[in-house]
Amino acid sequence: MSGHSKWASIKHKKGAADAKRGKTFTKIIKEISIAARLGGGDPAGNPRLRTAMLKAKMANMPKDNVDRAIKKGTGELEGTTYTELTYEVYGPGGAAILIDVLTDNKNRTAAELRHVVSRGGGNMGETGSVAFLFKRKGIISYSASDYSEDQILAVALDAGAEDVSKTDDSIEVMTAPEDFEKVLEALEKANFKQQTAEILKIADAQVSLSEEKTRQVLKLIENLEDHEDVQSVATNLEIPEGFSLEE
Repeated sequence: MSGHSKWASIKHKKGAADAKRGKTFTKIIKEISIAARLGGGDPAGNPRLRTAMLKAKMANMPKDNVDRAIKKGTGELEGTTYTELTYEVYGPGGAAILIDVLTDNKNRTAAELRHVVSRGGGNMGETGSVAFLFKRKGIISYSASDYSEDQILAVALDAGAEDVSKTDDSIEVMTAPEDFEKVLEALEKANFKQQTAEILKIADAQVSLSEEKTRQVLKLIENLEDHEDVQSVATNLEIPEGFSLEE
């Protein structure tokens, strides 16, 4: 169980989604641009671009924004060149945190993230210090108030999903990266409407910390995700059922 749905649910309850819509658009535009730069502007032959465009669709990003981002990536329009970086961090209580970044200024981003991590009670790790704890997985989540776990399970496993599990008010489908699109398509054909669908880095095993340390780690993750250059943050922290950031 990745805990992704739990963290997404916690953020949603705090009202973060609407407040950060503009920042979310900026991050998706960066991902679309670099996907197009690396794999071309045709989504049919570029799985990474297809995934980024799916994320844009779910965020209700206007098609014009998506098209411009693709053209900037392919060089048809002038655009910024971004560099992909991964930072490895030890959070409060020793929780492992992996930060994926797209930046046009590596020195600035490194300094700013080091400040956020230090202020949040964490420490920057060496390359390879925590990355080995994570694997890439496709994660598709559904509202548990709209569907039952058994309904999702029957279609997802038949399509090749690795696991289906329920956390709080979400049902989460996990796939191998290469099966992500096939499973998502099968669920869409069965008329299941997803809340989120993306390929993430998921910890092989999770660590359980005290409530205080858990709150500190999640607050640090929230602050990291708020940074404009941070595309995604992964952790091996186990989030207890029903946990809330409110003290």
